[in-house]
Amino acid sequence: MSTHLILLCHAPTKAVRTSAFPGDESLAPPILALPEAKAEIQSFGRLHRAVRGPEQRAAETASALGLEVDFTVEPALRDCDYGRWTGRRISDVQADEPEGISSWITTPESNPHGGESIADLLARVAEWLEEQGRISNRVLAVTHPTVIRAAILHAIQAPAHSFWRLNVEPLSIVDLRGNQGRWTLRSLSQPRILSGSRE
Repeated sequence: MSTHLILLCHAPTKAVRTSAFPGDESLAPPILALPEAKAEIQSFGRLHRAVRGPEQRAAETASALGLEVDFTVEPALRDCDYGRWTGRRISDVQADEPEGISSWITTPESNPHGGESIADLLARVAEWLEEQGRISNRVLAVTHPTVIRAAILHAIQAPAHSFWRLNVEPLSIVDLRGNQGRWTLRSLSQPRILSGSRE
């Protein structure tokens, strides 16, 4: 029994462009179509399921793909909860709470913002991956950089501190294959063009 997970990172938002902790925001600029991402996803073959994170940016990215599939909201694919840092620029938080930022980056169990720790995020995503690994199908998941980084770490059994060594850009596509509880990272790619964007 094998599982094929295709993880697509949502398109750019204002928080991505300004290096801020995101809230539930729309894509910026709005995206009407994503033909390159659509073509790459279709190249994998027929999808058995399609899921997405609950946030607006995940919904808008899923819609822009134009795939003839119905996306189901999957709470486990939600972005990390940044607590009181939500919406703030990372540089501003660094200036106001340098010890908090340092603790958050160096200690996976730390949640100085009052939200979700990296350790909690990793555990959440690992549990979801293991659930998928018990089902033989091909799944498309539209989600967030933090979730995709956590999925990669679980797949390759990397330690938690490796979370900060990964960079997942908007519209990156990650190909994960699972078989009997073992995961393999097959590829990590990024479509070169944001087609159909509108200011």
